[in-house]
Amino acid sequence: MTWSLIARDVTGAFGVAVASRFFAVGALCPHAASGVGALATQALVNPLYAAAALDALARGAASMHVVQSLTDADEGRDHRQLHVIDIEGRTAAHTGAACIAWYGQQSGRDFSVAGNMLAGPKVVEDTAATFVANAALPFAERLIAALAAGEAAGGDQRGKQAAALLVYTTESYPALDLRVDDHADPIVELQRLYEKSLERFQPFVACLPSRANPAGVTDRAIIEAEIGRFHSARAVRR
Repeated sequence: MTWSLIARDVTGAFGVAVASRFFAVGALCPHAASGVGALATQALVNPLYAAAALDALARGAASMHVVQSLTDADEGRDHRQLHVIDIEGRTAAHTGAACIAWYGQQSGRDFSVAGNMLAGPKVVEDTAATFVANAALPFAERLIAALAAGEAAGGDQRGKQAAALLVYTTESYPALDLRVDDHADPIVELQRLYEKSLERFQPFVACLPSRANPAGVTDRAIIEAEIGRFHSARAVRR
């Protein structure tokens, strides 16, 4: 049905990338919070996991305890797949016995990949391997590249429909929340939306009110200058 990658960046940002042959997968599956952690709930999704998990993580609970407590309390646990990453980058996962094959999970330093109803294990393996191999990429680009590798390995056995990317950095609001709800090639479309976000959205968000600057930047000339600096810096990195 779905596979997802949850991860913590070296900057401390948390991200989730997910794809599925399920309409609007980004509306229910990926969840994260700055300075707290991230999770994805899939198979027969339980959206109630999100608030409970993020609250427990914010109180300092480890990912293993969060997964255990949520699934122990859920009578539908055999139909759920859940994975969680905490503030320390520790991951934990649950895949219920009634999930549809192929299903599985793989984790490494600061990331976890999990999926069900997939074409085979290479979907998870290639997603993980690509994430690990591309540590030099910007975090969001690394997540999308990994998701694309999973699709190239077969993806959801039923086909393609939706994809999403969620990134939290330092604020209570997301730095990026991109969704492709219904598309013939959703990961390609997700990449297009990401590239579009680079034009003005990402540097504009950096000017919004923040914990460090509660008023944000209100001078439009300064905002335009910041957008220009953002593009100059990207050009140098390339």
